[in-house]
Amino acid sequence: MKLSPKKLEILTLVARGFTDKEIAVKLKMSRRTVQTHIYSIMDSLNARNRVNAVVLYMHLNPKWKIL
Repeated sequence: MKLSPKKLEILTLVARGFTDKEIAVKLKMSRRTVQTHIYSIMDSLNARNRVNAVVLYMHLNPKWKIL
């Protein structure tokens, strides 16, 4: 499963524990845009929630570095 660079950046921040608002500020975008990206990521991975999306992506891409 490949994600766009922006979606991967957002998922990485989610994995690090950032809130939607914190991600929006860090990436200079609206909170709604962040939420839209997260929903798209969840849909792509067939995830139930954001934590499940992180776990699924980690499982599919074991070399993914979140730190």
